Amino acid sequence: MTQLGTIAVLKGGMSAEREVSLKSGAAVAAALRQRGHDVIEIDIQRHMISQLAEAEFDVAFIALHGRGGEDGTIQGVLEWLDKPYSGSGVMASAIAMDKWRTKLLWQAAGLPTPAAEILTPNSDWQAVIEKLNFNAIVKPSREGSSIGMRRVADSESLAASFAFASEFDAMVLAEQWVTGREFTVGIVGNTALPVIQLKTPHAFYDYNAKYEANDTEYLLPCGLDAEQEQALQTLCLQAFELLGCEGWGRIDVMQDEQERFWLLEANTSPGMTDHSLVPMAARAAQMEFGELIEQVLTLALERQYG
Repeated sequence: MTQLGTIAVLKGGMSAEREVSLKSGAAVAAALRQRGHDVIEIDIQRHMISQLAEAEFDVAFIALHGRGGEDGTIQGVLEWLDKPYSGSGVMASAIAMDKWRTKLLWQAAGLPTPAAEILTPNSDWQAVIEKLNFNAIVKPSREGSSIGMRRVADSESLAASFAFASEFDAMVLAEQWVTGREFTVGIVGNTALPVIQLKTPHAFYDYNAKYEANDTEYLLPCGLDAEQEQALQTLCLQAFELLGCEGWGRIDVMQDEQERFWLLEANTSPGMTDHSLVPMAARAAQMEFGELIEQVLTLALERQYG
């Protein structure tokens, strides 16, 4: 497997998800080396342009999460350097990182996504919580890994949660809470992987449930019948493509008590740790971790060189 050339695994970065990214990058690099590839690891710092310009590599695997790595920034640097890289391009990465603008595009296309309101210091907290039926989740618009998120049920907790989320991002939204089952759908190329259902005793699938807890359940098979699973996979492929995403990624979804699906967000650089979901779904599709990485890198080279 030498056709991929020298692979640069980009990890770390300066976002709130740095520690997760370091774990993702280490796992990716180890798997590639085990499969005989020439790999260099680059811990992305503030001088990322000189770091990448001075490094010699043929293709980059972006194992960065959050700002600077998943929002179009590093993608723009790699475009400028004319280096192929994994995952979505500049525009799609930037849009998918922004939960609010992702939601606006899905709504405009008629795809189902929960109602939401942008919050400001001058918001009418009572009016917002009434509009969202006294059951919402507050989110920084441009953070990942559920960082800064809190569930709210009244105007006081809404205001307090806005202040908390504002520590992570200048744009904060309150989204209608969907009671029901949570699913995630990994995508590689034009294929949706087997659906995973997530079950946690936490109020929602938060940072601890994702990366630290041992009581999170991952149901695979997911509990949907074949027709429902196919419908969900089709919806997620539509949602992914609508944002301009490509290569690989993940779409998170809720199913309400009436069995309707609701799109939550898109992830263009999903986690690759031992708790991560896309590798888990790939295994269910008979694709080992190293094969998954090779497939993502092959897609990156095909996009660059045809």
